[in-house]
Amino acid sequence: MAFIGTLCLILVTTTLASHFSRRIGIPAVIGQLLVGVVLGSAGLNLIHSTELVHEFSEIGVILLMFLAGLESDLALLRKYFKPGLLVAIFGVILPLILGLGTGEVFQVSFKESVFFGIILAATSVSISVEVLKELNVVNTKEGSTILGASVVDDILAVLVLSLSIPLFTGGATSETPLSLLLIEQVLYFVLIFALVKWIAPYLIYLAEKLFANAAIIIMSLVICLGMSYLADFVGLSSVIGAFFAGIAVSQTKVKKEVMHNVEALGYAIFIPVFFVSIGLDVSFANFGEQLLFIVAFTIVAIVSKLFGGFLGSKMAGFDNNSSLMVGAGMISRGEMALVILQIGHQSKMIEPQYYSPLVIIILLSTLLSPLILKYFTKKVY
Repeated sequence: MAFIGTLCLILVTTTLASHFSRRIGIPAVIGQLLVGVVLGSAGLNLIHSTELVHEFSEIGVILLMFLAGLESDLALLRKYFKPGLLVAIFGVILPLILGLGTGEVFQVSFKESVFFGIILAATSVSISVEVLKELNVVNTKEGSTILGASVVDDILAVLVLSLSIPLFTGGATSETPLSLLLIEQVLYFVLIFALVKWIAPYLIYLAEKLFANAAIIIMSLVICLGMSYLADFVGLSSVIGAFFAGIAVSQTKVKKEVMHNVEALGYAIFIPVFFVSIGLDVSFANFGEQLLFIVAFTIVAIVSKLFGGFLGSKMAGFDNNSSLMVGAGMISRGEMALVILQIGHQSKMIEPQYYSPLVIIILLSTLLSPLILKYFTKKVY
């Protein structure tokens, strides 16, 4: 029953934080992220990262990206695939180079510097999506480019990580050979095409024939969770599966019904837990000694994604403000960078003393990204 009390505390505090954040004109997600820091080990130590909190937060980010897929315009995503690809490529190359260079400045080993770059190359747009939704700009050329770029960025980061760990550690991230993993990932994207074109419409059609309460909503969640599980199984982020599941369901006539119900379910329980969970593991132990390292890498984390996205967007023909908005949408590292950090930590890619500072850097970039994105969005819309 302890988790029930924890859940009540999270829901009450995030609701109040959202209210006061919006009252003072900042994205509600900022308040929810700060709740995690205040209630976690760095603050009042009232909530801890338990297994249930972790599982609820996983469902939260999956539902958030499913909703982003539901709200996305497939025609716009196709139209802005080229800008998304360019943004993703520059958004991986620039952080890798700057992360490697900054690591060398702090005299860390080449292996660790490369891994710092990989962490900085990761993007998690789940928080950017929340800001885009709040500002009602998901279905714009910039919003579509951010969403498209995030998918490609995710794949590139996973590929770089998959290649670097065997290279530097002499072992693989899993028992699956890399070549087989890449084949599985290609087949997964073939499945996504089939899902959008045939599978999702047929499953929704079957659900409409069932004499069961909320059959359509249940079938939509099965599609969402199933695609998320398969994405994770083939070495991709689960949010990729959730996002494309949302796109698939959005092509059916039940889009509005599903969105209304899943939004209520997600925002009432799971999504607040996800935002709070990000701040729970922040630790300010030895903060003074590591301050310069944290500040330097936080600046690099922001600048590398901002200008990586800017360069990619400019090459695709966007104007300066739109390009900066896209770059700002790629800054957040969130759960994707934390997952990569965890994998690298377990694979002995970094020394233990760098783990906590990197968590803080990821969280700082995640906390600052909504403010930066809102600033540049206001310049465009």
